[in-house]
Amino acid sequence: MSIRRSVPAADGAVLNVELDGPADAPITVVLAHGWTLDVRLWGPVARLLIQGPGPVRVVRYDHRGHGWSAAVDPASMTIEQLADDLAAVIAAVAPNGPLVLAGHSMGGMTLMALAERHPSIVDRAAGIAMVSTASGGLAGRVPGIPFPARTFWRPLEERLYASRPWCTRPRLGHRRLLAPALRRLLLGPDASPEARRITSEMIAACRPLTMSGFRPTLEAHERDAALEAFAPIPTAVLVGARDRLTPVAATRRIAAALPSAGLTIFPEAGHMLPVERAAGVAGRIRALAAGAVPAAH
Repeated sequence: MSIRRSVPAADGAVLNVELDGPADAPITVVLAHGWTLDVRLWGPVARLLIQGPGPVRVVRYDHRGHGWSAAVDPASMTIEQLADDLAAVIAAVAPNGPLVLAGHSMGGMTLMALAERHPSIVDRAAGIAMVSTASGGLAGRVPGIPFPARTFWRPLEERLYASRPWCTRPRLGHRRLLAPALRRLLLGPDASPEARRITSEMIAACRPLTMSGFRPTLEAHERDAALEAFAPIPTAVLVGARDRLTPVAATRRIAAALPSAGLTIFPEAGHMLPVERAAGVAGRIRALAAGAVPAAH
């Protein structure tokens, strides 16, 4: 059973943190989720990690404005702030010992900013997992909208984000209404009912202002140079072959900057690898953790 904690960020925003596994485990795995998602994304992977051989402690948390963490002013919705939040979480619940850091989508971008802003934490990392993420090249992209239509869509999107209903609604919508579009955009054709349910529940519950508030920082994200910090650390780079948000080309860009990293492309999977391919993702994270723990004699 997960233990839930509240951790204050540097600016006072309260972050929701969930802990699994023994507190005295020799290594801690920290899992950061993506944009508009929450701790439920990593639930299937966390269960597999703590059930596997060898004790592992798992830390999941909600980014500011997401899940059970506090709603915040959009002015603080930046990847740089997320890196500072992650540093605060680690200082509060895993201040010592080796770490494996895994980030999905915006969570992976958070790890890149962490390397820029908190290099001493990255120095503790025995493994890095970059899952369905990108080091840049997102400016001007509209998820699910073909390039010729983007010039027409963006003004409509901006008006929507400024509208009163958008700014005052507590959640994006009803899960059943959003599910068909989310399945096409985010999931592969063979996604399980559980993967579809978790995906639609998370995004339907997201605050609209969180969705719009993080858009500018995602478009400004360009961190190829930050990847250099991960070069000496065992790194796994994972992507679904049918990922439409951070496609295989974005993952190859990361792998090109980290030639020693292991690149895995999951056939027929979409953007939501932690729920679509939980066993494969957990296996690669566990391998990183196992490599950091000395064998018993």
